[in-house]
Amino acid sequence: MRDKQDIQKEVRKNERTAGEGQTGLVFFPAFDWAISPTHPEREERLLYTRDQLFEEGIMDLPQIRQYQPRLAELKDIARVHFCVPDVETQATEAHRIAAGGALVIADALMSGEIKNGFALVRPPGHHAMRVVHGNRGFCNINNEPVMIEYLRKKYGLQRIAIVDTDVHHGDGTQDIYWHDPDVLFISFHQDGRTLYPGSGFTDEIGGPLAAGATLNVPLPPGTTDEGILYVLDNLVLPVLDEFQPELIVNSAGQDNHYSDPLANMAFSARGYALLNEKLSPDIAVLEGGYSVETALPYVNLGIIMAMAGIDYSNLYEPDYRKDIFKEERGNLKRLEDIVHELTGIFRLRQELAEKTRRQGSGSLLQRHRQIYYDTDQIRETQLETLKVCAECPGYLLIESAAIARKGRHRVYCISIPIQCCLRCRQEARDHYAKMQRRNSNSFDYVYLQDRPADVYLQYDYRTKKERVF
Repeated sequence: MRDKQDIQKEVRKNERTAGEGQTGLVFFPAFDWAISPTHPEREERLLYTRDQLFEEGIMDLPQIRQYQPRLAELKDIARVHFCVPDVETQATEAHRIAAGGALVIADALMSGEIKNGFALVRPPGHHAMRVVHGNRGFCNINNEPVMIEYLRKKYGLQRIAIVDTDVHHGDGTQDIYWHDPDVLFISFHQDGRTLYPGSGFTDEIGGPLAAGATLNVPLPPGTTDEGILYVLDNLVLPVLDEFQPELIVNSAGQDNHYSDPLANMAFSARGYALLNEKLSPDIAVLEGGYSVETALPYVNLGIIMAMAGIDYSNLYEPDYRKDIFKEERGNLKRLEDIVHELTGIFRLRQELAEKTRRQGSGSLLQRHRQIYYDTDQIRETQLETLKVCAECPGYLLIESAAIARKGRHRVYCISIPIQCCLRCRQEARDHYAKMQRRNSNSFDYVYLQDRPADVYLQYDYRTKKERVF
């Protein structure tokens, strides 16, 4: 007779096998979080989608498996962000549940319960950078990097690809992975000369030791399904095939839609569905999209159907007319040139990094930055210093000062990447200890982000106390 433990193991195995073909979904509308009652980034962004899914009967299909979100830990946030003055200030309960929703999908995927998953959560996050002084672009906490670093730490994943399909350049995600050669970040978005945040050009290719791992496609205003799918077929998919990531994440902004009030693009719900069918992401996480009634329910439905392998050939918006969405000839020529340029840059990435190491191993490379938080009207000045290493991606030092209506904060941040060699890691930790001993009037806080040890420290110069995450 078989014992009870063997029977339970077999039941769990059968449950995983049954779930292998399912698409996992998490909904979190964040009823208690809003920038203002009438702001475009509001709870209705998900409520109309939820109604549409139940009306169409999608949630009753065996291909769909729904999960409940959970609260991300403070450590999950500190693994990615230097939050000023502290994590609790920047990561409200709503932010932690939104990020936690992505973590729930990540766990379900890694356990084999689902084949892929979509976290339909808000607030969004892809404009939140490594250092966070407030809200910019409706974002405080960046959900995808929180999920990715959780996956890397818990499951040992290393090579990840992020494809950002939001109409706005994912400048926060780009900033977080600017120096990481093992995370491929591809963003296609409306040309930054015509839209917030005014960045995301083809010469933004990553830091000195990760050049070519960041690829930006500035799309001309009015780009249609044809133009975006051309970029997907001729740049994104070939690059992904060559990069061979262990996981593909779609930072699923939906404001490229032709009816979105905050942009000037011409993508359709069926275009989004086809994009996701071709891209075949392991996980999608909702970002922007502000045509609350006329686009989001249809776009989200199309993405879910494509990920679940459900026929979406009859999916149309009520006002959709195929004949009015013709790609301009000049647009296609511009996209052809961009695809050619970025393909060349990507293929040179290892050569570019080795050249930096040969010429500057042991040196410190710096860049000065001015960052504006449009939502909270904060102006930040940064001095970022990269220690160049012949054996690893080096470590990062950031001096940041921000001026806001509530006052001024000055912080010093030390970040040790998960791929860091032992020598650089010790050097960075020694530097934190030196800064901690310093009786400084220059900074309010000094932070240490030690990803290899999964230890995150914040020292307050005023109270002389250290906080450990």
